[in-house]
Amino acid sequence: MSAELATSVTASLALPSVQAPALTLAFAVLLLTNLLVKFWLASRQIRHVAQHRGRVPEAFAATITLESHQKAADYTIARLRLGLVSTAVGTATLLGWTLLGGLDVLNSTLRDTWQLHLPWAQPWQDLGYQLALFGAVSVIGALIELPLDLYSTFRLEQRYGFNRMTWGLWLRDAVVGTLLGVAIGGPLLGLILWLMAAAGPLWWLWAWAVWTGFSLLMMVIFPTFIAPLFNKFEPLTDEPVKARIEGLMQRCGFASKGLFVMDGSRRSAHGNAYFTGLGAAKRVVFFDTLLARLSPTEVEAVLAHELGHFKHKHITKRMVMIFAVSLVAFGVLGWLSQQVGFYVGLGVKPNMSAPNDALALLLFMMTMPLVLFFTAPLMAGFSRKDEFEADAYACTHASGADLARALVKLYDDNASTLTPDPLYVRFYYSHPPASERLAAMSQRRASA
Repeated sequence: MSAELATSVTASLALPSVQAPALTLAFAVLLLTNLLVKFWLASRQIRHVAQHRGRVPEAFAATITLESHQKAADYTIARLRLGLVSTAVGTATLLGWTLLGGLDVLNSTLRDTWQLHLPWAQPWQDLGYQLALFGAVSVIGALIELPLDLYSTFRLEQRYGFNRMTWGLWLRDAVVGTLLGVAIGGPLLGLILWLMAAAGPLWWLWAWAVWTGFSLLMMVIFPTFIAPLFNKFEPLTDEPVKARIEGLMQRCGFASKGLFVMDGSRRSAHGNAYFTGLGAAKRVVFFDTLLARLSPTEVEAVLAHELGHFKHKHITKRMVMIFAVSLVAFGVLGWLSQQVGFYVGLGVKPNMSAPNDALALLLFMMTMPLVLFFTAPLMAGFSRKDEFEADAYACTHASGADLARALVKLYDDNASTLTPDPLYVRFYYSHPPASERLAAMSQRRASA
């Protein structure tokens, strides 16, 4: 959208205009605030974990060794320190793309050089240039993050005994993930950019509908067609575990398309279990590392917890919330994309002879996390509430004692700290700390 058109549309809709200097100042303050708050919270967590490293909490003294507790503390601190580096790099990168002019230079370079000189390609030239801009930003961003990703996998995770990824497997995952991103994300992005240019003032509503439909479709096809490209999924054959799970699911009135074991041990020693899919495509998936560590009754209790999320409709509620927030976000983007000050205030000169749609979408995607960061405590609080409800459901339909033992084993195996900083928990933790979960289970058993 050209600057003249943006001005006329804004005036016709009687919308407030974005003033570039005010937006620049607000963005700079928000960026700095994000950085300082993240560093402050991480520093609190590091200090708190380090201060409690020398003694196992009393509630876990009989089940967690001092060596395991100290390993969890060291692992947590190491990950936090790497996170601080990642935060600093991410902040510098965002500043470079925006106020320091990186995106503006890349955009002008691509815009001026993207000339196909083919008659049949002319109708697609603007769309091709915009897709190329997205691709270039994605590649540069991935290259910037690559050293930290490699260090996390092959140094940090390796040091604490969690990494089982080989270089060959890592390269394969990277190639397959990239090809999938291009094959699936490319057409979706192209459709949204086309809607931004062709669907009129309410393009954002159509784009939201497309994104929502795509998200629901992915939930159906992911477990059957995409996940098997990265892992092997084999039917659960452990008869004692299978019998308990089938009995639990029958008692709870839950049906799935199958019980599967995933070869998670190919990449990591961390264990997990989850539901995936939507409707009739739902699957129950266990990591092989989880089944190797837990007893059949403990696996049953973990699965009962996951069933609790479905019975309380936590997944549905979360999806509705995400779709509602995304609708607002698309609406805001629809307004901002018409504002010259939105581009100029973030360090980019809007195009006068080419579409600005990709620029608007990129700037919005880059800056939205700064705003959403401050909603993290609210979202984390909702999530912790859901976890307590799922625990209560599991204690009703399976053994609460088995669930408690399973949780302690998982915390131990995953080197999760037992002594997090309370404020850090309230801001970030999607799951309650182990001490709070076990205390709630104990109180429930006592009441029963």
